[in-house]
Amino acid sequence: LPSFKRLRKNLSRKTKRSLHIENRILSLGYSIPPPSVPVANYVGVKRIGNMVYLSGHLPFEDPQNFKGLITGKVGKDLTIPDATEAARNIALNLIGSLASVVPDLDNVEIVQLLGVVNCDDTFEASPTVINGASDFLVQIFGEKGMHTRMAMGTNSLPLGAAVEIQMTACVHEK
Repeated sequence: LPSFKRLRKNLSRKTKRSLHIENRILSLGYSIPPPSVPVANYVGVKRIGNMVYLSGHLPFEDPQNFKGLITGKVGKDLTIPDATEAARNIALNLIGSLASVVPDLDNVEIVQLLGVVNCDDTFEASPTVINGASDFLVQIFGEKGMHTRMAMGTNSLPLGAAVEIQMTACVHEK
């Protein structure tokens, strides 16, 4: 929760904001995490005009310190419900990264998710896993959380992560 208070304090200096999205996140028992830190030669989030592009995020419990990564092959090392929860975790981390470049989350519309699940070649429930992120984004943003999406399986992800999700959003400033 301290990171959310710091974020709110830093952003409120820049612009007048509404807090509906932040309050919805808090009411569900979550707090907005700090943005993920890139591990190579790329940026985690890039805003161009009203579009925001977020690099693939992994299911870290602490994205800034790379702690608590959920790893393994879904269907073998990890159950579908556990992987779905990992996807929900990623959605929250994506919101944290988004909040680092968007002063008011109430102006955000989620455009697209690209979700990848670490699994073997017989696993067919990748869309079910990525629903964890999709459902969470709709729960948080309402109709503005509806998005296009791709969900697929692969035999490996960075650091052995169970799931990776990339997101694109649009900012409708008033």
